[in-house]
Amino acid sequence: MLQRMLWIFPDRESTRTAAQWNAAFWSTYQEVAAELGLTWERTAPEAVTVDAVDPRSPRVYVDGRQVTPEDTLFVTSPYTLPYQAADTFNQFTLYAVLEQAGFYLPHPPWLAALGNDKMATLLFLRDAPIPPIPTVRISAGRDLLYDEFLTACEHLTYPAIVKPAGWAASRGINLAHDAHDVRGLLSLAQGGDTTLVFQPYLGRATRDYRIHMVDGKPHTTLVRIPGDGARYPQYSTGAKLHYTELPAELAGTVDYFTKKLPMPYFCVDFLHDGERFWLSEVEPDGAIMCPDRGDPEVVRQNRAIVRDRFLAYRDWHTRFLGGAL
Repeated sequence: MLQRMLWIFPDRESTRTAAQWNAAFWSTYQEVAAELGLTWERTAPEAVTVDAVDPRSPRVYVDGRQVTPEDTLFVTSPYTLPYQAADTFNQFTLYAVLEQAGFYLPHPPWLAALGNDKMATLLFLRDAPIPPIPTVRISAGRDLLYDEFLTACEHLTYPAIVKPAGWAASRGINLAHDAHDVRGLLSLAQGGDTTLVFQPYLGRATRDYRIHMVDGKPHTTLVRIPGDGARYPQYSTGAKLHYTELPAELAGTVDYFTKKLPMPYFCVDFLHDGERFWLSEVEPDGAIMCPDRGDPEVVRQNRAIVRDRFLAYRDWHTRFLGGAL
């Protein structure tokens, strides 16, 4: 029987940032898991060790404690911010090791790179009912000075929103007004070997719609509106958040995403520019943030998403082991 959910997450947050994430959602995850008779724990990649002297019966340990496919699942979505770079390779390879050791992974390893790179995501979902936002991907490598990337920018419209292809939490987002800005931002990204994506800037009125998908169905829709003076709608830039009804236009896309992404939980993000929707990205481990902790009904809804996510994890884990629900 499932006892614990272990979230593979690099142990590299600062004391202050860890406290911020704990207040934002980590503590809620732990509390809700406890209410279900489970534990939810953050586990650094290096905490996992494997004894496969007998490869037919591998033993897996976390901080010296043995865990088994029957009592443990691992949440495996890569985190690749610059200060987590040292853990990137170990995250990806560890997913494969855990899968081969027989553990249930709610986010399949084949999806790790697809979900981490914004261009890979959009190409994978190129036939979605809501079209992916047009995107150009450029790696900031050592030969940047030859300007060969300009060929890929021929059809790029300005201003363009610029994002690291595989970061999180809205870090590193900028605006490019012309090819000179593109060159300058790539030069800065070169310092960290960071790949960038460029997309049409939809304006300050852009709204972000996040659908929390649980067990193949739309559970709750979150809207993010740009904060005062912000250029894009994200929590980290003071965005105003609230739950809303699922727009009818997006409701018609649900079956497509359920078939493409066979997982118990994931988030699909759409951008609305005032006239139409664009597919923005998919996050297998999309954070479940509470829009208003002062409103009891909003808090209840927030915790319901977490609860139903974890219940879906438990159900899929049972099926994975061949059990009946």
